Amino acid sequence: MTGNAPDDRPHVTQTTPGERLGMPRRIAPALGLFLLSPLIAEYLLGNVPSSDIGGMIILAPMYGGGALIIREVTRRTGRGWPTLLLLGCAYGVLEASLIDQTLFNPDQLFEGDVSRSATLIPALGFSAGNAVGFTAGHAIWSIGVPIAIVETLVPRCGTTPWLGRLGLTVTCVVFVLGSLVLFNGIYDESGFMASPPQRIGAAVVVALLVVAAFVVGRRPRPATDRRAPKPWLVGTVGFVASAAFFVRPEDWWGPAVGLVLIAAMTVVITRWSRRDGWGVAHRLALAGGALLTYAFGGFLLLLLHGTANTVNLIGQTVLVLGALVLFLVARRAVPRASDLRGTADVR
Repeated sequence: MTGNAPDDRPHVTQTTPGERLGMPRRIAPALGLFLLSPLIAEYLLGNVPSSDIGGMIILAPMYGGGALIIREVTRRTGRGWPTLLLLGCAYGVLEASLIDQTLFNPDQLFEGDVSRSATLIPALGFSAGNAVGFTAGHAIWSIGVPIAIVETLVPRCGTTPWLGRLGLTVTCVVFVLGSLVLFNGIYDESGFMASPPQRIGAAVVVALLVVAAFVVGRRPRPATDRRAPKPWLVGTVGFVASAAFFVRPEDWWGPAVGLVLIAAMTVVITRWSRRDGWGVAHRLALAGGALLTYAFGGFLLLLLHGTANTVNLIGQTVLVLGALVLFLVARRAVPRASDLRGTADVR
């Protein structure tokens, strides 16, 4: 991995390994991402206890389908991580405001959450703290972390499309149907519907984020001769930043701290990614730091939600151990990914 593509665009060589691989070798990572996204986003987080694992039937189509669509669109258009994460932000707004409407519906929040009342913007009908948390949280943990891990696990097709046209079409249908099932289920239970201005405003924000995703990084920036930091340092910084984001205050300091952390990490990672040697190991380290935050945060949320019974604590422990094992397996694949010849190089 060299520093020749600081804008995160792929360096395409004469061969594309993804084209030589059979369908099972490409479908396997797609299925893995489909399942891993909701497992990290909701179960490892502790927002949904492991005793409700049956909820995967509803959550996977929306979470996993959304992650797959974002990943496939990004790779098919030759874009990189800035595009992927901005599309993740668009997904976060879409889910929280138009699908489950958690951003607007106070009944969807657990009783211990005081962020909504503490940072409520009455004119808009939502909490600034929740808006920052939902948007960034989905972009990082629902989309970015699972994609980084699964792509590292399959170095021969890590940056090439996994789905054909039919597969992508089916995924889109599954995502829409899963989202409708969740929307209707919540509406039938609560009877809540966001106001037309709220829905229109949210749709506009989603559209702007999608446009921004394909505008950012259009012009490559020159690489620097400085060496990239060691992956362990990148992972440590990622863990500290993500942990600070996770435990940010629930008053108005919360969204302020969250935005500062996002801005600071954007600047730091952008500069680091332009350095010589930046590659797969560094991206995986960032994902690992964020994964570790949910590993301890899940137990905290179980306690806050009042669902920390024996079954759920055992289930959470199994999830954490499984996440750590998965990360270690991905880490072992990094040298092979870096040494491959003829692969796409995406920052």
